[in-house]
Amino acid sequence: MSTSEISNDLVQKAYDLLQEDANKILKLIEVQMETLTNRRCPLYEEVLDTQMYGLSREIDFAVRAGLMSSSTGKEIISELERNLAKLYEALNQCE
Repeated sequence: MSTSEISNDLVQKAYDLLQEDANKILKLIEVQMETLTNRRCPLYEEVLDTQMYGLSREIDFAVRAGLMSSSTGKEIISELERNLAKLYEALNQCE
């Protein structure tokens, strides 16, 4: 394997792992959207906030290591934030 191939493999692996973590957070959001049973549960909100923070730190590391562009990292976070906003909007409508 050439250095370029190894580098491309590392970049793809980093992206795949970050996307996997983002999908786990998305699944938490989707489950909550489907049930809307934990209205304003501080513990659930804390879990989501902690997961989002952790993912943002992972993305920051990948960007600093040159494994991902800043814009790609921002896209991943923005997508989750949009879904999170939809969840909070739905929870507010249930109150």
